[in-house]
Amino acid sequence: MDGRHEQDSATADGRTSASFLIDEALMFYYPAALRAIAATGVADHLADGPRTVEDLARRTDVNAQSLYRALRVSATRGIFEELDDGRFRLTPAGDALRTDAPLSARSAVLMLTDQSMWRPAGEMERCLQGGGSAFDDIFGMPFFDYFAQDQATAAIFHHGMAAMSAQENAPIAAACEFPDSGVVVDVGGGQGGLLLSVLGRRDGLRGVLFDAEHVLRHHVLDVAETGGRWELAVGDFFTEVPKGDVYLLKRILHDWEDDQCVTILRNCRTAMRPGGRILVIDAVVPPGDAPHQAKLVDLLLMASLVGRERTAQEFSQLFEAADLRLSRVIPTGTVLSIVEATPKDPNG
Repeated sequence: MDGRHEQDSATADGRTSASFLIDEALMFYYPAALRAIAATGVADHLADGPRTVEDLARRTDVNAQSLYRALRVSATRGIFEELDDGRFRLTPAGDALRTDAPLSARSAVLMLTDQSMWRPAGEMERCLQGGGSAFDDIFGMPFFDYFAQDQATAAIFHHGMAAMSAQENAPIAAACEFPDSGVVVDVGGGQGGLLLSVLGRRDGLRGVLFDAEHVLRHHVLDVAETGGRWELAVGDFFTEVPKGDVYLLKRILHDWEDDQCVTILRNCRTAMRPGGRILVIDAVVPPGDAPHQAKLVDLLLMASLVGRERTAQEFSQLFEAADLRLSRVIPTGTVLSIVEATPKDPNG
């Protein structure tokens, strides 16, 4: 190949790379359109079949031309489909955008695209330069302090987390191994969706839902499946946790730095009855370059909080520091795994 051909090849490669990177940089407009459509409740009006953009705009009180443009780009992601007659229909992939869908993801979409997530992501260079969260600089306080003083944002967060959890809880509860009797403590368990699934599968278990008071007000445990085998406990897992036999820590450790995680684990270890276990339910980052949701959530945690997603080896190191050992990692069929910790001294 002569010099001219080499130059042409390099130019073509450069053009391909530039085009690819520009497309990548535009990708954030997909979730922006998704948020706009979720916030205005468009999907709720497509439950019974396709509608024109004009009809949807009238029902949701938005501008028809702008709605069309947002729907058109969302259709390229398979969430909607534009029919030959100009109407749009909701696809099976987009069905969970409906508020009344059996496992609605609408609240999760609104949470993940809320300004508390969106703005720090847009200023991620702060994290690279300073090594900490971008959230504190933008909002003037740490993530959870901000939520504690802003009830509207806190509601978005807790409802969004419940929506994310709803489609995971049943398979996670099925993958966990529980004793026939004893006390399961759901540490930082939010509204109690996972504990509800656990108690529904084991009639001999009792449950404790442990979280902040403002979170527990919205619990979902008072239903027939639990048979009254539960109680609420208000507290701070950095101080102490209730006594129990099995501890659930679902999407808790990934919010915090290593030393804070060790404190939480030690508190569980101290309160644990003999023979007890801790079930850390988090994503486990796989090796290699393959895409995985954990790698994206890890950036969310870097930008807005102080924690991170971890590998199995990193979990093992946390457990070691808390006088625990990693006994096994159990897949659940979701993006989360059960990382089981037991005391180094099983009689302690």
